[in-house]
Amino acid sequence: MKKGSFPKMHVSLYVSDIEDTVEFYDVFFGQKADKVKKDYAKYILDKPALIISFVQNAERVNEHFGHLGFQVETQEQLEKSLNYARKNNMEILEEMGTNCCYASQDKYWIKDPDGVQWEVYYFHEDVTFNDPHYSSEEASACCAPPAVEQKKKIKLSDINNASCEPNSGCC
Repeated sequence: MKKGSFPKMHVSLYVSDIEDTVEFYDVFFGQKADKVKKDYAKYILDKPALIISFVQNAERVNEHFGHLGFQVETQEQLEKSLNYARKNNMEILEEMGTNCCYASQDKYWIKDPDGVQWEVYYFHEDVTFNDPHYSSEEASACCAPPAVEQKKKIKLSDINNASCEPNSGCC
């Protein structure tokens, strides 16, 4: 096989409820699944060339793997896709004019029923920096996961017994 001759990409995700998943992706992809079973669904997309399947197995669902996304070719395609998501009452996080993944982009995010994040974006140009927002605790999208607050660990012996009087209502 020659370099770069893969005609379609295949992705398989675990989901907790196949019916909720099919309902969501029928709308998001704008087409019905090509195959649906009691614990499985598959969509074959022509543009982009992608085969994506969903396997119902709630124990294996893991929303912390990163995200999936589609790059559109024009600003108009992004606006059309965004309007479609709005019209179908999908929960949307818009990020227009952002620098994420060292690229200037306009984008929006949606989550499927299991919390898998999908990014739909228009790429403007490469840049030399990321928006500092994506390294902060409130970052919920882009490529940087939200920061995890480290809580100070204390030992039980460090607690001052005199700080709480018996029957004072503080304990």
